[in-house]
Amino acid sequence: MRQLKPVVFFVPFVLLLFSMGYSLIDANGFLASVKGMNDWILRYFGWLFSAGTLLFVALCIWVYFSPLARVRIGGKEAKPILTRWQWFSIILCTTIAIGILFWGTAEPLYHLHAPPVGPGVDADTAGAARFAMSTMFMHWTFTPYSIYTVAGLMFALGYYNYKQSFSLSAMLFPVLGPKTAKWGNFIDAVSLYSLVAGMAASLGAGTLTISGGLERYLGIPDTPMLLMATTFSIVLVFVVSAITGLTNGIKSLSNINTYAFMGIALFALVFGPTRFLFTNGAEGLADYVRTFLPRSLGLDVEKSWADSWTVFYWANWLAWAPVTAAFLGRIAVGYTVRDFIHYNLILPSLFGILWMGIFSGNALYIDFYSSSADLYGALKSQGPENVVYAVLDQLPMPHLLGITFFLTAFLSYVSGADANTSAMGGLCSTGISPESPEPPAWIKIAWGGIIGITAWVMVAYAGIDGIKMASNLGGYPALFLILLVSAGLIKILLTIRKHPLDG
Repeated sequence: MRQLKPVVFFVPFVLLLFSMGYSLIDANGFLASVKGMNDWILRYFGWLFSAGTLLFVALCIWVYFSPLARVRIGGKEAKPILTRWQWFSIILCTTIAIGILFWGTAEPLYHLHAPPVGPGVDADTAGAARFAMSTMFMHWTFTPYSIYTVAGLMFALGYYNYKQSFSLSAMLFPVLGPKTAKWGNFIDAVSLYSLVAGMAASLGAGTLTISGGLERYLGIPDTPMLLMATTFSIVLVFVVSAITGLTNGIKSLSNINTYAFMGIALFALVFGPTRFLFTNGAEGLADYVRTFLPRSLGLDVEKSWADSWTVFYWANWLAWAPVTAAFLGRIAVGYTVRDFIHYNLILPSLFGILWMGIFSGNALYIDFYSSSADLYGALKSQGPENVVYAVLDQLPMPHLLGITFFLTAFLSYVSGADANTSAMGGLCSTGISPESPEPPAWIKIAWGGIIGITAWVMVAYAGIDGIKMASNLGGYPALFLILLVSAGLIKILLTIRKHPLDG
């Protein structure tokens, strides 16, 4: 029988309601407080975000070539619940959410026109364009996906192989042992608070993207009321989808969304500056490989730039990581650890390289090399949510392509939020098991509502700065949790030969 876990549900829920109430009563005071906490985190822990995420990449490489890679999640007799295509499409859509759509064309323009001090590139030069491309690969491929891979893998092993309960504390079983259960409610409550901040940040980006499309194609002014209506619509759809469960909701949405991603990317590649996209992408990829280590640690860029961009991304991915791990781990049963790395790290990262190579490359070509449109001017005057539509205007059938992109953006966030709302509800409920994986519907509805309110307040009153602050605040506690999870993974790797898992 499934019952509510009061501590896990009410502690983060009440704290979030209090925060939102404070923000509505005194918006300026609330934002000042949030900014103060955000600045403190970046000042003292920015370096740890950088070092920690580099550690996760190294761990994934170690796992891939270790005996642990041959272990089957769930044991020797475990059978997959998803086909490989279903598994890939769900992972892709639930992990990238809205990010690549919102930032894929806007972010490289920032780096082109205002690169950081340190890499030795001047603004508005071919070197800055190459730096922008390599930075997109840094922010959207192997490093962020390693965060999800480490967390998701440890949840899968804890839940299925170590037979722990459906709690994020399952990730810590190798470290805490029998004491794991005592920490379960606390870890789940902190992680839920982190995830709501991260989901609100991504929902905020999605809301801006969709409202930008509504303004462009339907002429509806971008106002706080439009942002509210857009946010409510997204929340309504992903909550309804989450209520239907894994088979009917997430699987179907992810399948549609993956085909839409691939269709839009192929169209932009064929009808865009194809030759340039390949050469620019190759140059950016070479620069990404060459500068990977120093840039991962923020050694070759100014700290303020690294905090504003790279640490912001790591914090956002970390905020999603613990609860997303519960979902990614649950759907991985029946596959090996090496399969897990293929589908959670390598394939999504390769997709990220292709997507950024095409869309970031298109943006750089249009704005800098061909000067066929002033994208940076649109960025400064209309906001980053409008840049992608300006890029699509340079391709054939811009209105049809824009509407398709608009709908894909809507489904993209819905897919990611759907999966995480289901996982959040499961963490708040007792009785969740592989045989009975779905929590009560009302818990999903409650979490969907608080995510929507948080996102609307941050976007309506703080815009992009609000999105970045929400990400940092959510990622801070999650950083320490995933570092502790990494310690458990290291312990498994060092003892796997003496104490093999049931693989």
